[in-house]
Amino acid sequence: MKVVTIGGGTGQFTLLSAIRDLELDITAIVSMVDSGGSTGRLRDELGVLPPGDILKCLIALSPYKDARKILQSRFKYSEKLRNHNAGNMLIVFLSEYLHGNFPEAVEAMGEIMNVKGTVLPVMTSKATLVAELENGELIYGESNIDLVRSSKRSKIKKTFLVPHSGNLNVYPPAVEEIMNADYVLIGPGDLYTSLTPNFLLTEIKQAIRNTSANIVYIVNVMTKSGETDGFQASDFVRVIEDYLGRKVEIVVVNNARPAEDILKKYQEEGAFLVNNDLDMVNNHEINSDTSGHGERKIIARNLITEQMLARHDIEKLKNVITEIL
Repeated sequence: MKVVTIGGGTGQFTLLSAIRDLELDITAIVSMVDSGGSTGRLRDELGVLPPGDILKCLIALSPYKDARKILQSRFKYSEKLRNHNAGNMLIVFLSEYLHGNFPEAVEAMGEIMNVKGTVLPVMTSKATLVAELENGELIYGESNIDLVRSSKRSKIKKTFLVPHSGNLNVYPPAVEEIMNADYVLIGPGDLYTSLTPNFLLTEIKQAIRNTSANIVYIVNVMTKSGETDGFQASDFVRVIEDYLGRKVEIVVVNNARPAEDILKKYQEEGAFLVNNDLDMVNNHEINSDTSGHGERKIIARNLITEQMLARHDIEKLKNVITEIL
């Protein structure tokens, strides 16, 4: 069975970790708008595509348990290398050695790490993600959208991509993989900075609309300050479907509540538990501007980790994906 995941960041790492050991043909399509930390510095200084989210996916699909510890170790002593991680630097070196062929560098890195599956950048163009707020303000860059400087920041109205030069070039194999998939898994992950940027690319959105694959959307456990304040599960579904241009077939949502002391820590940062209102909201009452692909199936489960974090548990996510497939 062919399964494609689309996303970026820690959420895609969690999902890939959950499905890696299942008997599946896995392809991870990864957002290319990361602009923070080591990735952002490399992008700005060397003009390379951002390697950070790609690295997370490669690590998730690698059987080498020490890979994460080694490749995400950061340099400390060299001033120029300080705070870069080893994995990002290795991908950049491979890309430069291969005359700027970033997808080939990712493939070579995957070969070194013996990954189960394929990891693809969603595009080969350098671009900046821009958010337009409801008050008309524009925020440039994924890391700046993530960074909320005021609790009074206006809500995000829409996002768009600004190419650094020329056109936005989708990586063709990403389109092919979506068209040939049996299932496309989207999420979990930051809605406006990890997930929806992929669907701002016309060819990707068109492939999603035309594929015969079942689309599965995994709703986040917590809201994110400045991005999804006040969102319930139906709001996440509405936004993702607006960007997809179609309904999803299956929605996976958490229905458990973390301990109150954990929730309090998140609330101090402006993040709140996503309320599962999908049982109370009729399929036709989620006001997304989408074409019909039938009714949505809602799967509500206890998906949270037992650790001191309000996030998806890898084993629980593995169980629910197994149930779906």
